[in-house]
Amino acid sequence: MVAAGVALLAEGGWAALTARAIARRSGANTGLIHYHFGGLPGLRREVARSAAQEVVAPFVGALAGDDDPAAVLDRLAELIPAAAADEAAVRLMVELIAGAGRDPELCQALRGDLREARAQIAARIARLRPDWPAGRCRGAAVLAAAQIDGLVLHAVLDPDLPVEEAAETLRALLTRRR
Repeated sequence: MVAAGVALLAEGGWAALTARAIARRSGANTGLIHYHFGGLPGLRREVARSAAQEVVAPFVGALAGDDDPAAVLDRLAELIPAAAADEAAVRLMVELIAGAGRDPELCQALRGDLREARAQIAARIARLRPDWPAGRCRGAAVLAAAQIDGLVLHAVLDPDLPVEEAAETLRALLTRRR
């Protein structure tokens, strides 16, 4: 049911997430929504969390996974235009932001997931920069996440955005020694 909900959210926004539509798409009956999720609001929260994971996981994996910062930047330079060109992913991002603005419980669930993603990124930064205090690692994680969000937004609006140049500039800033 969650996967069906994510697909419906990408196709038609929050208005498309009705109990009947989700049940029909998933091949289940509407009673199961109440049984498993306590009702449609509970299922919507799980759909939002799954959609956010689908959108965010590749970026967190890129930032938290590789030991080579240059490889991380190369991977991000690939992911950003790909995400911007993925209409379903863009619609999910827009709907998640809109939904979180309207539903405090949904916002709280997504906030927790984003905090966890930033914590994973901060932990990776701490391993790369063991001399940095924890607060600086958390701050760098916030900046990295915000930079990705901003670049994806700009790439959606401007498909000719020079993402590779931005990645190269960031590489120069990160590797510069004082």
